[in-house]
Amino acid sequence: MRSGSRVSSLGPLLADSDNQPGQDDQSAGPDESLAALAAQYKLLPSAQRPTIGKYLRELSRRWSFIMGFATARNVAMYTEAKLGQLWQVLAPMLNAGVYFLIFGLLLHISRGVVNYPAFLVTGVFVFSFTQRTFISTSKVITDSLPLIRALQFPRAALPLAYVMIELQQMLLSMAVLIVIVLATGEPLSWYWLLVVPVLALQIMFNAGIALFAARIGARVNDFAQLLPFLMRTWLYLSGVLFSIAGLTAYITQRWAVVLLQVNPASVYITLMRNALLASLRMQVPGSKPFNAAACSKTSIAYCHATFSTPTLWYLAAGWAVVALIGGFMYFWRKEVFYGRG
Repeated sequence: MRSGSRVSSLGPLLADSDNQPGQDDQSAGPDESLAALAAQYKLLPSAQRPTIGKYLRELSRRWSFIMGFATARNVAMYTEAKLGQLWQVLAPMLNAGVYFLIFGLLLHISRGVVNYPAFLVTGVFVFSFTQRTFISTSKVITDSLPLIRALQFPRAALPLAYVMIELQQMLLSMAVLIVIVLATGEPLSWYWLLVVPVLALQIMFNAGIALFAARIGARVNDFAQLLPFLMRTWLYLSGVLFSIAGLTAYITQRWAVVLLQVNPASVYITLMRNALLASLRMQVPGSKPFNAAACSKTSIAYCHATFSTPTLWYLAAGWAVVALIGGFMYFWRKEVFYGRG
């Protein structure tokens, strides 16, 4: 019924409104309508962890970003210093000089090592590569929160970029190391080609521990404060300053020498030294036929070798694979939590 231009009854309007288009969509639950809308536009949850295969593919697509980020950080790292990029080499060399003064000249730990300067510098440079990687990646997530929250990318790209930063510095250190080794009288030989696989295995190992340290550092704020003390202890147990093989003439507990030699840092240092230093290869236990009478503190070449050279290579490969796979899985499992604060 109408009165002039006014509607006097709502009955017809309500009846007509039951057939309006889109009414069925509104009757559905909000979750169902949003899910349908997301499916229509092929939207994916932002907080969903990708599969391992997809994650690796996305990571490989970011390789140019990883290398560009590493190069930019390396260039910017010492821009305010007068000596600039030279500090990348001067820092480990100064450390090696301090260690040589204290442990080589004052404490005479160099006793029994023919070419101790080259022996020490090789150990310092190789260990510093792993040490700097561990320390720098322990804070990479917390230091990069603005970048993580602004862009969508595999978070593993950040710790891997820091591994590349340290690798670039290690390559400069290797150039200096070769000069030092030659200057101390070591001959150039085909053994030097073994430096490449040793460095490749150490890169794999460093990438694994970088991912491990990045996740721990993202959840435990005090981890970065504790890490320097752990690294210093690791340095003293890795044969950087002394010959672990030479301990066979000092220590009667064989198990202690075994534990020191299976230490991953010790394995990579030993292989690098064996590749570069001919004087060391002729002096290590097992390099000469075993002779109990001749085996002494000054002639360890006649002692039994705890691990043969092939065994050391197996250990190096094993540590690299275990660290890389384990570190990647450990980091990937918490992918969606990085950046939440």
